[in-house]
Amino acid sequence: MPITKSAEKALRQSLKRREENDVYRKKIKTLSKKIKVLISEKKFEEAKNLLPEMYKALDKAAKRGVIKKNTASRKKSRIAKSLIKSQKAN
Repeated sequence: MPITKSAEKALRQSLKRREENDVYRKKIKTLSKKIKVLISEKKFEEAKNLLPEMYKALDKAAKRGVIKKNTASRKKSRIAKSLIKSQKAN
C-alpha cells in the first residue's frame, strides 16, 4: 500500500490508465478474432469491411502508447496478408 500522498495519487493514476489501456487492447483483440473467424468461414467481404475498423483501433492504440507503432504496423500487415492469402487460395 502507498504511504505518501504522492504515492497514493500515482496508484490512482496508474489504475485509471490501466483501465483505459485495457479498453484499447480488448478492442484490438475482439476485432482481430472477428476477422480471423470471418476468414476461416470464407466470408471475405465482411472481413474486408472490418479491416478499416481494425486499422483505426490499432492506430489509436499506437497513438495513445498502449502498443508500439511497429507492433501496430505488424498486426495490420499480417491481418491483411492473411486475408489476401486466403482469398487467393479460394
